Amino acid sequence: MALHFLLESASDAAVGDIVSLTGAEAKHAAVVRRLRVGEAITIGDGEGVWLSGVAEGVSPAQVDVRISERAEHPAPTPRIVLVQALAKGDRDELAVQAACELGVDEIVPWQASRSISRWEGAKAVKGRERWASIVREAAKQAHRAWVPEVAAPVTTAQLAERAATQRVLLMDPTATGRLSEIVSDGRDLVLVVGPEGGIAPEELTRLTDAGAERALLGDTVLRTSTAGPAAIAVLSVALGRW
Repeated sequence: MALHFLLESASDAAVGDIVSLTGAEAKHAAVVRRLRVGEAITIGDGEGVWLSGVAEGVSPAQVDVRISERAEHPAPTPRIVLVQALAKGDRDELAVQAACELGVDEIVPWQASRSISRWEGAKAVKGRERWASIVREAAKQAHRAWVPEVAAPVTTAQLAERAATQRVLLMDPTATGRLSEIVSDGRDLVLVVGPEGGIAPEELTRLTDAGAERALLGDTVLRTSTAGPAAIAVLSVALGRW
């Protein structure tokens, strides 16, 4: 499979054009991935544009690619959104990385009441940037035409507002209805995963009162780092993506 890179400015490129990778992308291609002249390469803009070409010049400072094919992939619909509660250590980051590889369309950090990690002020900005960087690299590795957005952190009150227009599914090990039994009604599917201690009872009540549904993943209790990716896999089958 051809090496894949991201370049936001590639959206206007046409067949026959030369597209150049510079900076970190060029260094990664030439030094880390050891790209050579004549090798096939693909470039995406993260918003559906997919370019195929051949490397004509390779150096750590610049990689020139002659475009031989251009395609545009529509955004998936309905979208799968992961609302991931902030967790200690790198567990939430592991969830974000795997979710991107498995096909999530948007990731929303959630400051749940039981979250040990707290994003406040400058830390919230840095945390979101960190997640966006993880998503970008995972999207490149997975050869995704669309790079998922990392939204601003939300509170439980803001999350409840989503239930008015989107289908919010709470991953709850005490639920009776299974996620595998969900039938899409065309609305975006918003998966909510709690932190290490789970979703607090008062949060479950508030979200279900707003219209959210509780769903069971299976007979075992999954970690916060694995629940979201597992749920995405289940929905990907249900939506016919896999």
